[in-house]
Amino acid sequence: MSLAKRKLLLALTGIFLLSNCANIGGGPGMSAKSASGIPLGKSGPHEVQPLPDKPRFGHPVSEGDLAGWNIDIRTPDGLGLPAGRGSVAEGRQIYVAKCAACHGADAKGGPVYGTMVGGIGSFKGSPRVLTPGSMYPYAPILFDYIRRSMPMDRPQTMSANEVYAVSAYLLNLNGLIPADAVMDAQSMPRVQMPNRDGFLLDDRPDTQAVRCMTRCK
Repeated sequence: MSLAKRKLLLALTGIFLLSNCANIGGGPGMSAKSASGIPLGKSGPHEVQPLPDKPRFGHPVSEGDLAGWNIDIRTPDGLGLPAGRGSVAEGRQIYVAKCAACHGADAKGGPVYGTMVGGIGSFKGSPRVLTPGSMYPYAPILFDYIRRSMPMDRPQTMSANEVYAVSAYLLNLNGLIPADAVMDAQSMPRVQMPNRDGFLLDDRPDTQAVRCMTRCK
């Protein structure tokens, strides 16, 4: 190769390298930037993007917004139970449609959950059979649990009437109410659960402690 050709090849190679450096931001004339506009390839600190004057922490919550979350029930007397009603017969139909796939026919146990019927009095011996009838001290607990968590794949989609009806059906299966019973906010707290007196109050000293809010030591 002649000397002239070698000089031309070196010159073209240098132009190619300088062009690549400019494209990746390697020289003072860099043009490559990140998606946020920060030049690439600098060895020094990048420019700090300004923050908003005030942080955005959302907006105030109204009573209407809280209504959907405020569903707790005081189980001994049913305070907080919603309006509505449901019969044992209605509950049987709803149970077949929305509950039997997991809990089995007649609530005797299915592929996901065990039985919800029987076991009354079993807490005095072994084995204990845990069902709403054998364990719950107050019937409104049953309504509260069903409304919050069932059906398992669609919790809180059942109406108050449906929850009352399914509760009535389960209480009837456990022999606690007759077949013609109707459950509502007045009748459900009056159901006498067999295990009502089977729990002890926690009387440890720390359960009576008063929360300190100011000048705490």
